[in-house]
Amino acid sequence: MMLLEGDGAPVYVQTMAREVYDVTGAGDTGDCYACGALAAGASMIEAATLANHAAGVVVGKLGTATTNADELLATFES
Repeated sequence: MMLLEGDGAPVYVQTMAREVYDVTGAGDTGDCYACGALAAGASMIEAATLANHAAGVVVGKLGTATTNADELLATFES
């Protein structure tokens, strides 16, 4: 994910996917998590990082998938 914020330099946020089975819904997941994080007061880089973690979970599942808090937290622990 490339984060472009104001006049600052672009920031590349590396993917968090470990195994990719199906990319269906990954963009929607990333968008939703980023918007939710921003609404909760996160910075742009924090929101992008969280979004990448969430998208990384769903691409590891077949078909349109979701993630839950436990799965998302596990991506930060490993």
